[in-house]
Amino acid sequence: SFQFTEEKLGSAEKTELDAHFENLLSRADSTKNWTEKILRQSEVLLQPNPSARVEEFLYEKLDRKIPSRVTNGELLGQYMTEAANDFGPSSPYGQTLIKVGETQKRLGIAERDFIHSSSINFLTPLRNFLEGDWRTISKERRILQNRRLDLDACKARLKKAKAAEAKAAALPDFQETRPRNYVLSASASALWSDEVDKAEHELRVAQTEFDRQAEVTRLLLEGISSTHVNHLRCLHEFAEAQATYYAQCYQYMVDLQKQLGRFPSTFVGNADTIVPPLSTSPPAATLPLLQAVSPNPADGTLNPSDVKPPASGTRKARVLYDYEAADSTELGLKADELITVYSLPGMDPDWLIGERGNQKGKVPVTYLELLS
Repeated sequence: SFQFTEEKLGSAEKTELDAHFENLLSRADSTKNWTEKILRQSEVLLQPNPSARVEEFLYEKLDRKIPSRVTNGELLGQYMTEAANDFGPSSPYGQTLIKVGETQKRLGIAERDFIHSSSINFLTPLRNFLEGDWRTISKERRILQNRRLDLDACKARLKKAKAAEAKAAALPDFQETRPRNYVLSASASALWSDEVDKAEHELRVAQTEFDRQAEVTRLLLEGISSTHVNHLRCLHEFAEAQATYYAQCYQYMVDLQKQLGRFPSTFVGNADTIVPPLSTSPPAATLPLLQAVSPNPADGTLNPSDVKPPASGTRKARVLYDYEAADSTELGLKADELITVYSLPGMDPDWLIGERGNQKGKVPVTYLELLS
């Protein structure tokens, strides 16, 4: 501690490490700092709830299995399904709640699988480095620091002993005529010579211990390159798991869109596609042309004037939202108006034929409340 204080005050010399060793130290420190930041932010990404993160941390420290937690998507899907059963699963709203709810459950399960995979293949290796390898490196660096302080203290002790020896040898007390004083002066020079020999021996021992510890620490620091290789592999696995997760989510949403009879032109896997801003009004619905009821299979278009009500009869329906027809095969709707609807063989179950006076065209079921 005395040597350390003297160095801080600038009154003692310090053994400097070579440039390569200093670069290894700097690289190791950067690796530790960035690994900590990446780990913490990855934990926030995978589990945004801070209370849940603390709970998982405590379970991990107690070496206990973390209880399975229902994801937000699964919980939302459960609520939607229960609401559908309450409102009536056969109603348009109930049917849609069931479809969307099932998709939310699938999204939640995919999220849970992604979190589990990322925790094992990405977070755990980063955490193991910080709690294992880095602690070992830090311990050996502290030992090296102590060895360096011992070495510099020995150097300072030898320097002082040599200076005192030289002073005693150069300035014997020849002014005194009594032999006793001359003997004392010669004896002092011999004492300092012994002190120099002792200091040199201690210095050699300290230098050997310092060199040995420097080599141990250097080997550990050079192992940071292997750490980077390992973390690179883990990063690839994390990116692959994330890509798989988002691909699953995309496919689930495509399937849901098909079930709801909506195929927005912006919902495609095109990097150049610009997604429009969210709107509070119901989205416009489009549907592939119905060939089953088409009088002209060549072009696949539906001519409403050629469609006749089925023998099974028609039903009345109240329009829930305004709907703008996408083309001449569809019927535009106004909220709260009453129309006549019926289905035809081969039609998508999410669509009906609607009639208003002498107007006729396809209408989306989710915009209707069937009355009879």
